[in-house]
Amino acid sequence: MIKAILVFNNHGKPRLSKFYQYFDESLQQQIIKETFQLVSKRDDNVCNFLEGGSLIGGSDYKLIYRHYATLYFVFCVDSSESELGILDLIQVFVETLDKCFENVCELDLIFHADAVHHILAELVMGGMVLQTNMNDIMARIEEQNKLVKQEAGISAAPARAVSAVKSMNIPQQIKDIKLPDLPQAIKDLKF
Repeated sequence: MIKAILVFNNHGKPRLSKFYQYFDESLQQQIIKETFQLVSKRDDNVCNFLEGGSLIGGSDYKLIYRHYATLYFVFCVDSSESELGILDLIQVFVETLDKCFENVCELDLIFHADAVHHILAELVMGGMVLQTNMNDIMARIEEQNKLVKQEAGISAAPARAVSAVKSMNIPQQIKDIKLPDLPQAIKDLKF
């Protein structure tokens, strides 16, 4: 099972953190810091697997990571997960981000955090891998984008209604209404 997914830059600033087990916020920050220290001091030519830090579960858990340009993608998993399977999952995650944002960079993760979390939710939910087929994931993302566009059209409907009412020139139409002469109308009313 996946315990946490962390993405941070070369300076240790978290750009994405998703924990699938409850940790209070201060412990989450300590875990991110410890994980960055463990991963960042490793050479690029060494294995991408290491034992989890003392805060994330020690030797019962593994940190599986990839370093792309300025970002570290780290998955904290238990012993039931395949290291190579998780490396492949990281690759699928990064390639999907790359397709969605056309050459993904750190700023995409910052300014489009909701889209990144949606993509991640298509891959992993509750610590379990849901989908590894990038084409299926992209199809779900495109469906979501269509729904967002439709909702934008619906939310624009009140604005269109207001502009239609404004174009009706209601103040002039009110002036043009012919009302009966009131004193004569009162005389015509007999009680």
